[in-house]
Amino acid sequence: MSDRTLQQHINDDRDKLEDPTISPQMRRHVEDELDHLEKYQVNHPDTDHDPTGFEMYCDENPEASECKIYED
Repeated sequence: MSDRTLQQHINDDRDKLEDPTISPQMRRHVEDELDHLEKYQVNHPDTDHDPTGFEMYCDENPEASECKIYED
């Protein structure tokens, strides 16, 4: 588990995108990840923890069966 914050992750991704030597595939991956991170940040302005891919997915797709939480 990483100790970096959401803002650090966003900054790291922006820095990666400034590197002209990254491959087109990596660029697409980082751009997509950055888009999801920025959406997460807008939806959760009071938190700065670095979300997992699953947390971002569930934030954008709360109706997905794998994101539902059931109580007894």
